[in-house]
Amino acid sequence: MPVMQDRQDLTTHLIHHPYTPPPGFAAPQPGVFKASTVIFPNVAALRSREWKDKSGYTYGLHGTPTTFTLEERLCTLEGGLHCLLVPSGLAAISTVGLALLQPGDEVLIPDNAYGPNKEFARGELARFGVRYRLYDPLDAADLAAQITPATRLVWLEAPGSVSMEFPDLPALVRICRAQGVCCALDNTWGAGLAFAPFDLLRDGGSLGACRTLGGDSENAPQRGQFLPDSPPHSGAMGQEDGEKWAAAAHSQPTIPKSDRLLGADISIHALTKYPSGGGDVLMGSIVTRDAALHQRLQRTHMHLGLGVGANDAEAVLRALPSLALRYRAHDVAARTLARWLAQQSQVVQVLHPALPGAPGHAHWRALCAGASGVVQDATKEVATSADPGLAAGLFSIIFDARYRAEQVDAFCDALRLFKIGYSWGGPISLVVPYELAAMRSRAAPHLQPGHLVRFSIGLEAVADLQRDLQQALAQALPPL
Repeated sequence: MPVMQDRQDLTTHLIHHPYTPPPGFAAPQPGVFKASTVIFPNVAALRSREWKDKSGYTYGLHGTPTTFTLEERLCTLEGGLHCLLVPSGLAAISTVGLALLQPGDEVLIPDNAYGPNKEFARGELARFGVRYRLYDPLDAADLAAQITPATRLVWLEAPGSVSMEFPDLPALVRICRAQGVCCALDNTWGAGLAFAPFDLLRDGGSLGACRTLGGDSENAPQRGQFLPDSPPHSGAMGQEDGEKWAAAAHSQPTIPKSDRLLGADISIHALTKYPSGGGDVLMGSIVTRDAALHQRLQRTHMHLGLGVGANDAEAVLRALPSLALRYRAHDVAARTLARWLAQQSQVVQVLHPALPGAPGHAHWRALCAGASGVVQDATKEVATSADPGLAAGLFSIIFDARYRAEQVDAFCDALRLFKIGYSWGGPISLVVPYELAAMRSRAAPHLQPGHLVRFSIGLEAVADLQRDLQQALAQALPPL
């Protein structure tokens, strides 16, 4: 070896330098590994490694120690078993749709869902022959009535985007389960903390709702089951068997009667928000508990060439240990300011799931007031002081309709600490006015007429934020 090195050009020697650092290094943060090419020790290893699992490394896009570590920690956060990382929360939504839907299928979306989710269905999915319909998330019977034999996916969101209605998630999941339809939850607001997406009743039941082949013989498939993405070897089945496999591979799961865990089949999460916490990372995740469903998603993920940068993964890994502390701080500040705004004469309604009187408050209380492990009486109007429940630092208000839209815009412009911008979950408080009528297809009798403004509460001192709101109200929206 020394003789070989003596003959090498310096550049070659630097590229193929023999030094390897000693093992045993440990630090508070995991290492950051960057790679496109992954080096194999020999051809046998190259041919034997499997990209679909975490048994080894094949290519940077399929995972590094850094991204594998983040995926496993996100599984712990949400109570899942399998995780995929994608470049944004919207990429998580689109990946689910592209993986599970084909021409002739139908997807149901809450009318108050994240707008780009509806736009993706209206635009991209429609081009592929996938139909979409909107349902009322506050009316479980409406969801049940809209499910047809063509329905392959139901989206859930808690609470709804902007108007913040909190649905009866267990009831909606039960309907999907009874019909054998896969349900995917946008869990960005809950962040894995406010409630458990795969165990809504927190009763520690068995594995998640999407099941692989097998199960109770008495509960025979009615709408199919999730199967692995690759069929058995062609020599193991004839053409008829292959056609049956292909049909079943794109149908929906049958839920064994013995499966007691009540939860979503898929949880997507915009890690851009609370997990990253800095307003400087774009990333999303798709978490599941069922291996066959994960394989379906994973193959589409691979076909689309999706991946995340190592430094972005590092940023989320650094932020995760403080997630619960930050979430609670956002929560406390938001509730304080929401209650204060509710007392202002200019405001006719405050939309915050944790406040009594807000649309779906009882559903939030039943699901989230037990987040600390204390079982709450769902008949009580508010959670007890021992367990106030958890909620994101996000709420909306409706200003009196007698104000002009220009005055509401001037209020937002007059704010000094609140910045005008989309997204939430970062240290800086944000404000955005919305034209809600343009965002909904149905009437919303639970909402007061007026002008809606959404606030994302950051980590500034609550007293400073309150003074900022007060001066903006006085400047732009004098009492009527």
